[in-house]
Amino acid sequence: MPKHQRDRIAELIAPLRVEPGRRVRLPRDFDPGYTGDLVHKRDGAELLERGVALLADHQARLAAEGTRGVLVVLQALDAGGKDGTIRHVMSGVNPQGVRVHSFKVPSAEERAHDYLWRYSLRLPARGEIAIFNRSHYEEVLVVRVHDPEAPASHWRDRFRAINNWEHHVAASGFHIVKLFLNLSPEEQRRRLLARIDEPAKNWKFSASDLAERQHWDDYQRAYADLLSHTSTDWAPWHVIPADQKWFARIAAAAVIADTLMAMDPRYPTLDRKARRDLKQFRGALEDK
Repeated sequence: MPKHQRDRIAELIAPLRVEPGRRVRLPRDFDPGYTGDLVHKRDGAELLERGVALLADHQARLAAEGTRGVLVVLQALDAGGKDGTIRHVMSGVNPQGVRVHSFKVPSAEERAHDYLWRYSLRLPARGEIAIFNRSHYEEVLVVRVHDPEAPASHWRDRFRAINNWEHHVAASGFHIVKLFLNLSPEEQRRRLLARIDEPAKNWKFSASDLAERQHWDDYQRAYADLLSHTSTDWAPWHVIPADQKWFARIAAAAVIADTLMAMDPRYPTLDRKARRDLKQFRGALEDK
């Protein structure tokens, strides 16, 4: 990839990264309506297309290499655009090399284990990209918002446990990309209204969306706290401005593509004997 194109991607995502140790305050530190130097959707169309092509190329190399993997953690409030982001960003990749896991309310079996158990079961294999559509961070978001009596030390312990778990995953050869789709309350309101007003979207609406919306400020504080405590050198967070869906998709694709380019997976090369064998096989096929 030409250096100027890689520099362009790095420039685009740099303001979105949560530097380890930074104290985050939402929405002051990250504007949900930010679009960088891209003003209109058409401005980013080529950039998104290029990002999707990069993902497809590097995912094919990752699968062929078969020694490392990628975990993409995707978090957002209701109507944040997680499903659309996955659909558009991963549109060009081979579906055999990508696994998407959407985590719902824990089952009885899952509740019988520690809270990270079910997420460990869904980690990618080597050569794969796994996407967590909601993730282990729900354990310090929804659970926290609905358990205001728990002491602050409880959540600090969970942050520490999550950081240690992710460090183990990263040290085992799996790169972690963490994306928070940052939505404004007004844009969420518009999207929820669209789910009511547009028949094709009625199925998406749930009364629980309105109930959770009442806890908006609590969620903002919970997200700010987790971003502050769990953005690490081995698993940094990127806060994706989500008010403009087209920009959110460009930014998400850019972060994942940047990670894969840094990994630089390679197609396996054959040793001398294997290359000699291939010549013999080729000769046998030509004789037929």
